[in-house]
Amino acid sequence: MTRRLILLLPLIGFLVLSVFLYQGLSLNPFHRDSALMARDFPAFNKETLKDPEQRVDESLFLGQVTLVNVWGEWCPECKREMPQLLDLADRGIRLVGISYKDTREKGMGFLQDFGDPFEVNIFDPEGDLSFELGVYGAPETFLVDREGIIRYHHTGYISPEDIRKHILPEVGKWQ
Repeated sequence: MTRRLILLLPLIGFLVLSVFLYQGLSLNPFHRDSALMARDFPAFNKETLKDPEQRVDESLFLGQVTLVNVWGEWCPECKREMPQLLDLADRGIRLVGISYKDTREKGMGFLQDFGDPFEVNIFDPEGDLSFELGVYGAPETFLVDREGIIRYHHTGYISPEDIRKHILPEVGKWQ
């Protein structure tokens, strides 16, 4: 009897492991809570994309509700969501971009090709500010309230439905 049990142990172990793996595969990686929720926007001092002589810091977010969008020229989903970001800017919502792991030339070319809804673009070629935000890919969007506190985090492409169901209601809460 114990010999039979010993032979069944690998099968039982495989079945248990299979259940855990199947469960993990069913999770959506784009729906995760940000570790920075309800915390101050990380401190930084960076050049802007358009002007290397102009520097900005976290005080940029004080006094106005702001959507911060992390984007890259190399990112196909960033190109796909640009019409939605232009629409948000047309609605009077303040947007600040973070040009993530791009060269200045490629970032500027992207904005010329797809439009520029951003009041300011922070130049983050090494990705250190984005790392501080917990970004693991682009696009990612954060809502920052008037006091500079992160209130909402959207991972991935912003669809027109996301604007209607999530972004506009969240912006409305904090204006």
